[in-house]
Amino acid sequence: MANERLRATMAAAGWTYAGLAAVAEVDPKSVERWVNLGRTPRRETALRAAEALGEDMFALWPSLRQARAARAVSPELVALYERRAGVALSAYIDLFAQAREHLDILVYAAVFLHETYPGLNDLLAERAAEGCSVRIALGDPDSPNVRQRGMEEKFGHGIESRCRLALMHYSPLVGTPGIEIRTHGTTLYNSLYRADDQVLVNAHVFGANAYVAPVWHLRRAVSGGMFDGYMASFDSVWETAARREK
Repeated sequence: MANERLRATMAAAGWTYAGLAAVAEVDPKSVERWVNLGRTPRRETALRAAEALGEDMFALWPSLRQARAARAVSPELVALYERRAGVALSAYIDLFAQAREHLDILVYAAVFLHETYPGLNDLLAERAAEGCSVRIALGDPDSPNVRQRGMEEKFGHGIESRCRLALMHYSPLVGTPGIEIRTHGTTLYNSLYRADDQVLVNAHVFGANAYVAPVWHLRRAVSGGMFDGYMASFDSVWETAARREK
């Protein structure tokens, strides 16, 4: 089966088989097989190619997620990223686009989503229109816990401003059937980006901004496992959060 994602990415950026092959240090015939036959390159080669294309390696070759070392730790661990800044935007957007029943976001602000993908609201509205339950929990800018996070990260009042900016970004969705937006004042230990049985967990580090903290991609594999634990955490925060009204 052809790799249409790779074909489209190369076409959009004007890459030829020969050009990408030179960067990836392989024969052009190998790149041709990646595209037309759906072959998967070795991990090191795939990383060089993905970096050249400006794309997420796992988005181009999902089978590379099945790393033996990761799965030896937990059957739920799909991928581990050293920091959020290293996660391609497509990892979030592709995840949300796959949601059919549940799409949950728990953050303080995470304005990088709207700043780098202006079509996010349209995507969320589309998911809701097709029957997906969309729940978005944002930080209450007046919460003492939010202010405390700003001081811990030496971010000052910036975090409060970003919470207000996030509320502004999501405000057009308030009142949309299937979408509910709430504000919470909890101590945020992890930011969560969930689509059905998968979740990206941005684990926060004391004194550091979220973009330098690690992210792990989980897929529910067992009852009562890590995925269920994080979803229980989301539900607990959701119950304390205040609904936003226009």
